[in-house]
Amino acid sequence: MKPNPQKVVVYTKKPCGFCNAAIRYLESVKEVEDLEVIDLTGQYDALRELMVMSGQRTVPQIYIYGQHVGGYDDLRAKDAQGTIDKLLEN
Repeated sequence: MKPNPQKVVVYTKKPCGFCNAAIRYLESVKEVEDLEVIDLTGQYDALRELMVMSGQRTVPQIYIYGQHVGGYDDLRAKDAQGTIDKLLEN
């Protein structure tokens, strides 16, 4: 389960307020059009694989063109530093 390097990918579970916030932020603030949302609700093997791949135990996990960003808080912190705009330009 590798994220599509041609898209912005958000791995989620339901219910997840931070997942929804990340998706809204990427769509409305960053105006991402090629967003792929992958819902892993109830897919325990895929969740374990995501945990190994990302090194994180929580969702959302966000990848921008194959580059791991982290969760919602990481997204906002990196955006405040200008990192997200640079990733989205590539």
